[in-house]
Formats: sequence, C-alpha cells, structure tokens
Amino acid sequence: MLACLAGAVSAVAFAAEPAKLPQMPGLKPLFDYPVRDTCVCLGPDKIYYLIGTTGHPTWWTRNEGVRIWKSKDLKTWEALGLVWSFEKNMTWQKGQLDKDGKIASRALWAPELHYFKGTYWIPYCLSYGGTGILKSQSGKPEGPYLDVKQDGPLTGDIDASLFADDDGSVYFVWQNGRIARMKDDMSGLAEPPRQLKPANAGQVGFEGAFLTKIKGRYHLICADFMKWDGKTSTYDCMAASSENLFGPYSERYLAVPGGGHNVLFEDKDGNWWSTYFGNDDRAPFRERPAILRVEIDQDNRIKPVLEK
Repeated sequence: MLACLAGAVSAVAFAAEPAKLPQMPGLKPLFDYPVRDTCVCLGPDKIYYLIGTTGHPTWWTRNEGVRIWKSKDLKTWEALGLVWSFEKNMTWQKGQLDKDGKIASRALWAPELHYFKGTYWIPYCLSYGGTGILKSQSGKPEGPYLDVKQDGPLTGDIDASLFADDDGSVYFVWQNGRIARMKDDMSGLAEPPRQLKPANAGQVGFEGAFLTKIKGRYHLICADFMKWDGKTSTYDCMAASSENLFGPYSERYLAVPGGGHNVLFEDKDGNWWSTYFGNDDRAPFRERPAILRVEIDQDNRIKPVLEK
C-alpha cells in the first residue's frame, strides 16, 4: 500500500522514552504537496478525504484556508481545491493586526474532517489563537461550509478535534486533552471543559489532541517534543487509553515516533492507520502527508506496523 508498506512487515513496539531514536523505515509521502497536521477521513461514500494545514512557506502566519484531497484506494489522490477561504468565507476570523493596522497573522491551522449527523464537519484553529467548527451545508466534503458559531471562537486555544461516541453524543476535544460535550445543534459547548490526564503525567502531550474508540476502548493521542540521548528533540505522538471516556487513563507512552499531531482512522477493510507529516530533521521527509498502519497490542497500546 502507498505510504509505507511493501513486502514483509512486522509489528514494532516502542517504550515510553527509549535511549535510541526509533526509525520509521519504508515511510513515504502520499503526494508531493506541503501539508502539516495530516488528517484522513473515510466518508460514507467509501472515499478517503485528506485535509491538513497548507500554505507553505507562510503557514505559520498566513494561508488561504482549507484544501481537501480525495482517494478511492489511499494510493492515488485528487485535489478538490480550496473548500473554505478567508477571502470568501471568513466571519470572526479577521486576523491579528500589527501596530500599523495591517494583518500580522491570519492562518488556519490543523483542520480535521469528520462525518456524522449526515454531513461533514471541519474543526480548526487559528494561528493567533481560537478554535471553531465548519459545517458542510450540502452534506458533501467540498461544502460549502459555514461556521457553527459566527460571532467568535468556541475556545481561545488551538488544535480542535471532534469525537462522536456510541450514544450519539459529540465532544469537542482540543489543545492538550481538554474535552467538553457539544450542544445537540453543534452551536457551542454544552458544559464546562474537563482535562483528560494519563496516570503518569499531567497531560498526554501539550497539543494536537485527538480521541477515538477502538474495540470498546478510548484512545487519546497528543503531540509532544521528546528528548533523545539528552539532545535530539523529535515531535512525537504520545498516547494513553481508558475503558471510560473521562478516565482513569493509562500511563502515557510513545505511540508513533515522529508522528506528532496526527489522527487515527479505520480503512474499508477494518485496518487502523495513523497519519504523519514529518516535523524535524530526523523524519524521513518534512511537511508532506503520509500514513502508516498501526495496531492495538495485548497491552492496549497503539504500535506502528513497519517494514523490517
């Protein structure tokens, strides 16, 4: 399959903070276009849709908005183009101004794509702080999209995500594992936020929170910078799991080396994957979208399935 896997594979598990930097053999970009914070969603039409932060090299402070790609097989990807833009669609997202009144920062970061309640949703954040959710008015991934709360952000933080539980309740998940149930009409938060914490730390990671449920167990992943040999810093995917939504959660552990700010998704055959983009010099490539197979081991831990 594209992204990584050809020939024999073996499951490789990683300890929480190994002395040697783990490698990611065989991992390759899905296509050659600058994307950070990669997210893949399998739609009800059995098409895969990919989304992420775009706009290189100015994406830290300026970009256009949201771009989406689609694929039938995770191998060949087709661009759907810009589905939401600051120029045409912004409401409260007017940007951060400098002392001269000019826009100093106005970039949309880490959009994700989710499907439930008969349509697509894009949780997102902005470069100068603030989170929101876009709703597809057509029920299609290309939109058009409208913000569910047009008078201001849902929170003042970053890195927005959504999680739909088995009972139909939808939760807003953001920053470092904060969580709050959404109102039934998705117009805002229905309750004060809580903080999901692992057993061995104050947080799973400092940003990029994402929550999913696999085989009846909740898995929270977050991004964090890790030190190797006391000097090498990598942007990794850390994780913890629980039998209950609000915990207690297990100890945090390293799930996907170099895979910080990623999501997990299930393919049409029931296999689970992690997204990836490459954030540091130790990654096999930088700021390109990728995916790799993962599985849940006997200790309920996420581990990559990599080439030998």
